[in-house]
Amino acid sequence: MPRFATIDVGTNSVLLLVAERTPEGRFEAVLERAEITRLGRGVDQSRRLSPEGMEATLEVLTAFAQEARALGAQGIAVSATSAARDAQNGHEFLEAAQQRAGVSVEIISGALEAQLSFASVHMDFAHEAAGPLMVIDIGGGSTEFIYGNPAGQVDFRHSYDVGAVRLTERFLHADPLAAGEREQLTAFLRSTFATLPPPPPGSTLVGVAGTVTTLFTVQNRIEPYDAQRVQGGTLTRSEVEGLADRLCGLPLAERRALPGLQPKRADVIPAGALILLEAMRALKASGCRVSDRGLRWGLLAHRFGAA
Repeated sequence: MPRFATIDVGTNSVLLLVAERTPEGRFEAVLERAEITRLGRGVDQSRRLSPEGMEATLEVLTAFAQEARALGAQGIAVSATSAARDAQNGHEFLEAAQQRAGVSVEIISGALEAQLSFASVHMDFAHEAAGPLMVIDIGGGSTEFIYGNPAGQVDFRHSYDVGAVRLTERFLHADPLAAGEREQLTAFLRSTFATLPPPPPGSTLVGVAGTVTTLFTVQNRIEPYDAQRVQGGTLTRSEVEGLADRLCGLPLAERRALPGLQPKRADVIPAGALILLEAMRALKASGCRVSDRGLRWGLLAHRFGAA
């Protein structure tokens, strides 16, 4: 069966998917990997990709491309999102990726990022949702909201420049968080999300990307990571409130030791938890389904076709 690969280069992490297309036209994963490289470190303030962030990301990107080729991938699609969009020197990263990894990286718009994330969620959740789907994709540099109908059509999408890395760098400096820092960040999020239109009646909220999956693994003490236990799980709003309080109250060293939390994500997870919490409040959502998939699966269908 033919194999294809996608690599999602985000502000905080790089994700690899190698999948094969079945005779029925579905994609089945052969390999999935993720590494935190923090490409977007400092971009919110400097508007430039740092040499350290680029080097760490290029090393992982090169290794992932080699793995995909070794597994027989006929094509490799690579996307880059918020950090690369915002950086004045993004072209330097694209040129280096071509030279070192032999791949062409496409910097995708926030609108396309939202559409691909929704496509992934629709493939996995439309059959069980009673009505419309709402998707929240919390990244390191941006957060996308998408409302769509059961047929898979997107009715609303918007990308906000709020992400776990960006807001940590902008608002959170004390260890553990100072009460005033949390209050300032919460006020900023409430003001930002106040522009969201009311969700369609009967909507199901689905969260994708590392913040949401990490909150679920911490809540359920899942270690090592188990995609089958994460995919399709549910976080209630009361659970997210408890997680936000706990994560914001712990020093960084103690967060790093929590079961289910990658140590490299420990510094930005409080901001990520607050983004999800304030989004759920703005949307009046009592719960959030959890998707382990996201943009890389949407990109797979977008670039290589699926039934």
